[in-house]
Order: sequence, then C-alpha cells, then structure tokens
Amino acid sequence: MTSLRQRTLWRVMLLLLVGSGLLALYNYHDSRHEITEVYDAHLAQNARLLQGVMSLPVQEQNRQALYQAFDEALSKAGRHRVGHPYESKLAFQVWDDQARLLVHTPSAPAFSVVPSTPGFADVQVQGQRWRGFVLPVPEKRWVIWVGERNDVRLDLVGRIVRHTLMPFLLGSLALALLVWAAIGWGLQPLQNMARVIRGRHAESLEPLQLVPLPKELEPMQAAINRLLAQIDELLRREHRFIADAAHEMRTPLAILRLHAQNAQSTTSDAERDKALAFLIGGVDRLTRVVNQLLTLARLEPRLAQRNWAPVDVAAVVAETLAELTPWILARGLEPSLEIVEGDDHCLSSDAGALGIALQNLVTNAVEHSTPGGQIRVTLRRERQALLLEVEDEGPGIPPADLQRVFERFYSKDAPNGAGLGLSIVGTIMDRLGGSVQLRNTEPHGIRATLVLAGINAFERSG
Repeated sequence: MTSLRQRTLWRVMLLLLVGSGLLALYNYHDSRHEITEVYDAHLAQNARLLQGVMSLPVQEQNRQALYQAFDEALSKAGRHRVGHPYESKLAFQVWDDQARLLVHTPSAPAFSVVPSTPGFADVQVQGQRWRGFVLPVPEKRWVIWVGERNDVRLDLVGRIVRHTLMPFLLGSLALALLVWAAIGWGLQPLQNMARVIRGRHAESLEPLQLVPLPKELEPMQAAINRLLAQIDELLRREHRFIADAAHEMRTPLAILRLHAQNAQSTTSDAERDKALAFLIGGVDRLTRVVNQLLTLARLEPRLAQRNWAPVDVAAVVAETLAELTPWILARGLEPSLEIVEGDDHCLSSDAGALGIALQNLVTNAVEHSTPGGQIRVTLRRERQALLLEVEDEGPGIPPADLQRVFERFYSKDAPNGAGLGLSIVGTIMDRLGGSVQLRNTEPHGIRATLVLAGINAFERSG
C-alpha cells in the first residue's frame, strides 16, 4: 500500500488537474467565442469604412483610377517589409448591381455567385473556409463583402491555448512539489508518533504523552494508551495468577509427594489405606485450589468489560441454589430459600458474576457447618438496597479475623479450604460496586450479606 502522503498527493493533484482542465476547457470555448465576436466586429467595421471611402464625392471619370489605386495598394499586403503576414488572409470585394467586381484584394476568394444575404456567414471557397460579412449599399447599388480565413482565428486561439497551457503544466509541477512538501509538513506529527513508538522498548507499556498533538491524532493516542493499559492489566493478571498458583500449589504438591512416598513405604494394609486417604484428601484440596484460581482468572477480565444487563436476582438465586442443593444434602445439611414477595428484585448487573458470588458463599457455609445443620438463603429489599444473605450454623469466626478472611489464601481453621472463596466474593462485589458483610450470629454461625444496591448505573427494570 502506498504512503499517506502519496495517496493524498495523487488525489489532490487529480482534483486540481480535473478542475483546472475543466476551467481550461471553459476558457478555450470562451476565448474562441470572444475572438469570434471581436473579429466579427472588425469585419463589420472594415466593411463600413470601405463603404465610407468608396462613397467619397469623386467624379465618375476618376473613380476607376481610385479603384486601381486600391488594387495596387492591396496587392502589396503580406509582402511589404512594413506589415503583417495576416494581411494576405484578410480580404474584401465590392460588386455593383451588374455583379461586376469593382475592387478587391488579391487574396479574396472567387465567388461564383455574388453573396446577397446581409450579415455574417461562413463559406467554403476553393478549399478554404472563410468568415465573411456582407453589407449591401442600396443607394449605390453595391454589395460589399469583407472576410478573413478561418485559420487566422484558429491560429490565434491555438496560440492563446498554448500560451496558457504551458504555464499551467509548469505551474502544476511546481504546485505538486509544494503540495508534497505541505503534506509532509502536515504529517510530521504522525511521523513523530511513529518514531516514538518505534523507539520504545518492547517491554515498555507506559502511556504515550506526545505534546503538542493535533486534534486528529488525539483519538489515536488515546486508543493506543487504552490498548497499552489493557495489555498491562492482562500481564498483571497473568503474573498474579502465576504467582498465586506457585504460592498455593508448592506446599500441596510437596505434601502429596510425601503421602505417596508414605504409601510406598508402608508395610501393612491399614497404614497404606491411611496414607492413600491423606493423598486423596490432598488431591481434593489441590483440585479446589485450581478451580478457584481458574475462576479468578476467568472472572477478572469479565468484570473489567462491564457487560451489564437487567438481571432478575431472584431467578439467579433460585437457579444457583437449585444446582447446589444435591451437594448440600449429600453433606448432611438442609438448604432453605426465602424470597420476600412483592419486592422488586431487578437491577442492572452481571448475572454470571452474582451467581459465582452466591455459590462461593454457600460453599463456604457448607464447609464450615456440621452435619444436621441448616444453610439459609434470604433475598429481600431494604429501602433502596437488595440484600442477599447466606447464614450457616457453624462455629463462627473470631471478630479479629472477620476482615482477614477476604485476603487471598487466608484459610483459618479450614485445612481443606483454598482460602480463595471469600476473596473471590469480595472481588466481584468490588467490581460491581456492591459490598459484602460478615457477622457472627447467636448462638453460633455466620451470616454473609451481599449489599447489591450500591451497584453503579443501577437500573430498575419496572
């Protein structure tokens, strides 16, 4: 593909050439018309001057001498050193009422029939095209014809066109060079931006700060900076994921290896079964860690896109709890759901993210409950807030640890936990503009509350 300068230059020059060509064509036709008008006026003027000269009061015996003097003087037209070559291309003739030729120029065409129609007319005589003017003089019974060859006019028009076209061509060339330089000067900021980008280190993700910058390039710089920010955030997420995975998997993998070695070195079936049970438990815990890490990796870019839509929170809660109910029952717990009727449960949010948050709260409640207890889920509206509560009957959390449980990989008194569930919930609510609260209940248990009314761009669907 050609450069922007060449693309712009060719288009500008094409427009200039087409426009100038149209103007030149118009000027050509206009010049030809004006030249025709001027020459026609001269023909008419010469005819009337000739009429005036021939109408001088001259005695009849001297009139023939006058005509002879006319012929002798006009016979030198075009050959005298004082004159013009075009003189021989101009002609006139005068006839009397008997069609006798009284006076004429040597270059005048020989008419087979005397012209009789007054005014201007183009005639073809002896292979030459003439433009003539016929002036009848009734009182003298004369017919005066004054004409000139068409090639005189065409030659003049050609000279005008040539004299106009040559400066136009030279001017177009000079104008192209000037336009080329002007376009280069206009594209200089773009070239500067390209030079700055080429000169940056491959790992540099700092935003561009080109000042001063034309308004046309400001959106481009903003788009590049936005792309750099997205790449930087993507790399940060990848580094964070790798760091989290390395941090959390190092110890479980070492423990799994130890349990596997113990199973190999056992001498009895009871000891081997015990080591294998520890090994299976470690695999389960590592599986939960991997699943939580993958959930975080998928969730962060999704939340950053802010693909919100009207959501029926009641439907999301019911669907999520229905999926978890078989697992909760298998753990020896009884789930319950209470949705306050008559309340508006619709808002603008991310249904998938809300489902993940609820799933993590319920999972966390199940992990900290003893068999025979209940997992209660409640959805209600309080003023402008939607409150989603998950309550268990577990041992609760010491007040000093109520905030620390939202830290990544913090899992107090939960040897099988990954320490990521509540961290994921906190991340979701932070990105959605809501909040999560933990409170110990009496006589024991934890109530986790999602406050959904603080979500930005809250929209009631009605």
